[in-house]
Amino acid sequence: MTQQSVEPRTTAEDAGAGTRVPAGRSWLDRYFHITHRGSTVAREVRGGITTFMAMAYILLLNPLILSGEDAAGNTLGHTAVITATAFAAALTTLLMGFVGKVPLALAAGLSVSGVLAGQVVPQMTWPQAMGMCVMYGAVIMLLVVTGLREMIMNAIPLALKHGITMGIGLFIALIGLVKAGFVQENPAPGGGPVVLGPDGELAGWPVLLFAVTLLAIFMLQARGVPGAILIGIVGGTVLAVALNAFGVIDPKQWVGGAPELHGSAVSMPDFSVFGQVEFGGWGEVGAMTVGLIVFTLVLAGFFDAMATIIGVGTEARLADDKGRMPGLSKALFIDGAGGAIGGVSGASGQTVFVESATGVGEGARTGLSAVVTGLFFAACLFFTPLTAIVPGEVAAAALVVIGAMMMMNARHVDWADRATAIPVFLTVVLMPFTYTITTGVAAGVISYVAIKVAQGKAREIGAFMWGLTVIFLIYFALNPIESWLGVH
Repeated sequence: MTQQSVEPRTTAEDAGAGTRVPAGRSWLDRYFHITHRGSTVAREVRGGITTFMAMAYILLLNPLILSGEDAAGNTLGHTAVITATAFAAALTTLLMGFVGKVPLALAAGLSVSGVLAGQVVPQMTWPQAMGMCVMYGAVIMLLVVTGLREMIMNAIPLALKHGITMGIGLFIALIGLVKAGFVQENPAPGGGPVVLGPDGELAGWPVLLFAVTLLAIFMLQARGVPGAILIGIVGGTVLAVALNAFGVIDPKQWVGGAPELHGSAVSMPDFSVFGQVEFGGWGEVGAMTVGLIVFTLVLAGFFDAMATIIGVGTEARLADDKGRMPGLSKALFIDGAGGAIGGVSGASGQTVFVESATGVGEGARTGLSAVVTGLFFAACLFFTPLTAIVPGEVAAAALVVIGAMMMMNARHVDWADRATAIPVFLTVVLMPFTYTITTGVAAGVISYVAIKVAQGKAREIGAFMWGLTVIFLIYFALNPIESWLGVH
């Protein structure tokens, strides 16, 4: 995606090492080092707009994922979550642009939202779940400040990291299939645990619309069309509105209501979930479960961000062959702060989006691109009624697409090596099959250590992995341990 016409990489640090600074540069150029990085203001603006268009789908998908009931039977308001998603994305992306000065945009991480919806809120309330986001964000910031991030990154095998990403991808795809009504739990005795649609067959226009939207996005991606996900969602929404307007579809068939614009397209932001954060009250859950949830959120938000930051930085010609790039520590710290910001906002943890690479492909090289993206997210605060038109079935198609994209990490796994293939397999399949991410991670870690021991390679297992194995063994044996101790 990188443009070949861009001048050789020259960073702001190069300027301090003797690079001649052109005279007459504007304050914008000087602050963001636009000329030194071989870019122009026009390229940065274009890159920022492209990045926004590529990741604007998060305004539709995040509310869809966070639409379930918590342990107390409460739900988050749809409009309020859209506002929270736009606000948190705008704030963290602007911080990345002004402070990190790199072309990276942030928004609610679907992997983090998936953990919250599928694993956390069935056990606690939404405010408590958002408190978990604040906690995991604080942990990541602490890891960055202390330098422990490198130790952790080196401790977990690379193949297992890819397995975690793939497992979360399948988990997200399954959420999309369920939300669309494409699959559902099998109510009949016998047979598989899930079936196609109601009564074992696909039925209804909304499910057909989901399938058409899904295929359209895949076809656009195969053609290399920028912003394929957003284009597919817009196209599916237009078709849904038309079918609904002509009375083709029974309004009762729509899962989230008919796709209609009620009132004006412009409205004031709904900050009703902002600040709804609780710490404590986890008596029924238990301290160990809380610790495992925070750890899972760190896994979901930290490792992908690290790879994305370096990957996009390399694409922008900002990183060297060792992955070092200007503002890397700041970028990692802001990404960690995104967890806390997302929790306080009510949008779940924010993380760097790989779609930032689309802006880099348009020539973006500096933080000005991120500032432009952030401003567009801020503008969306006043257009939430427009996003509410999108049917849940259309938005769900994008979840399946994201899952497919995350599965592409399979190419990095050596499937001929049993020591890595088996742990990765268990990690990937158990996440969607058990509907919990922690179970997949735990099975992967334990099996990895067990196989290494069986191969006589126990010395290759670091202390960190041994510690995780002990924790996850206790996690699996928690129920019999509690029964043995008489704890209820």
